[in-house]
Amino acid sequence: QVQLVESGGGSVQAGGSLRLSCAASGISSRNVMGWYRQAPGKTREFVADMSSSGATNYADSVKGRFTITRDNAKNMVYLEMSDLKSEDTAIYYCNYRHMYSSSINAWGQGTQVTVTS
Repeated sequence: QVQLVESGGGSVQAGGSLRLSCAASGISSRNVMGWYRQAPGKTREFVADMSSSGATNYADSVKGRFTITRDNAKNMVYLEMSDLKSEDTAIYYCNYRHMYSSSINAWGQGTQVTVTS
């Protein structure tokens, strides 16, 4: 059974930085790990993902400000966020999906990120 546990959220002033972490267990070796976010009153949106082979994708809104990394040996994925803006305020969710079967996927419980101006 896949389990994902996020940590590292909090409140930060605009222009500041935060690092989110996601600890995964029960995952396959070939996978894609990513981050999504959901702001109040909005649908959940893609932020970034990274395959187990190292390929990355980013939403246009975070390119150049956010960096996704992972430690495959520790089953950890990270999201380094810099130059944070008020519009980055959301609950951030870690996501796992099997590389060859997207129906095999899981979500973490989410961690709140609040950017104050």
